[in-house]
Amino acid sequence: MNPKTTFNRRDLIKRGTGGLLATAAATSLSTQSAFGATQGSEVTHGRIRQSIMGWCFRDHMDAVTLAKHCKEIGLVAMEGISPDDYPAVRDLGLEISLVSGNHGFAKGPCNPEYRQLVINGLREGIDLAKAVNCKNVITFTGMRYDGMDDEKSTRYCLDTWKEVVPYAEANGITLVLEHLNSRDDTHPMKGHPGYFGDDVDFCVDLIKQVGSENFKLLFDIYHVSVMNGDVIRRIRKYHPYIAHYHTAGNPGRGELDDTQEINYPPILREILKTGYTGYVAQEFIPTWDDPIAALRHAAKLCDV
Repeated sequence: MNPKTTFNRRDLIKRGTGGLLATAAATSLSTQSAFGATQGSEVTHGRIRQSIMGWCFRDHMDAVTLAKHCKEIGLVAMEGISPDDYPAVRDLGLEISLVSGNHGFAKGPCNPEYRQLVINGLREGIDLAKAVNCKNVITFTGMRYDGMDDEKSTRYCLDTWKEVVPYAEANGITLVLEHLNSRDDTHPMKGHPGYFGDDVDFCVDLIKQVGSENFKLLFDIYHVSVMNGDVIRRIRKYHPYIAHYHTAGNPGRGELDDTQEINYPPILREILKTGYTGYVAQEFIPTWDDPIAALRHAAKLCDV
């Protein structure tokens, strides 16, 4: 296989992954890092199924190189990468933990202009998720807009999601609504000013109103810390509605180190107490000189 060959999501859905996985076997499996020599796994307990949001490392390495490091460190899955990279990543033995709903956090169902775009995008995401044996597809409320009526926009969200949920149920896929903070305006991926679903309590209320086991919450610990706080209490209260978790340091969305205020080990232990068996994806933006060392640190810290 030419390593530059790409496949779009329709290729993956139409052709399945069998043939693509076979051709991906020709890809080199070397794990030598430009940042230092390879090392062993940081995950010894494995009670937390750790994944990674690939976009965070995009400035440092390509997705397949990152996947090789993840496999070595002890992570079990990846998300936030191009579907073009799914075959090679899965061939390395990693799972795909989350698939895009293909409508983004800006063009969401709170704006009726994007209703059909959201419906089509989520259906495409469901098809892709099923093709690669992933159980979760991400969705968002969308951004506020001029002349917006909150009550009407809430109804637009519910009506749009309810249009898609039966398709998710029929295919065994869960749509996960991500709560995002609207407070941090320093970086386009550290905060999202104007995001409609910026209150995690409101997002849970939306989930309750949709009323399906196939529509749940993506609990991003960083965003909840920024907007609401009281993270452990909310995990205890809302765990029946949670289907996915993300991590990052606060403030700054950096590493899970001693420069930030979130104490991750007790949070991860609380997640385990709820009986959660899904993924916890690392979604910090690396600032250390060695981003793989940062990932190793986070994986070990969260391996409670």
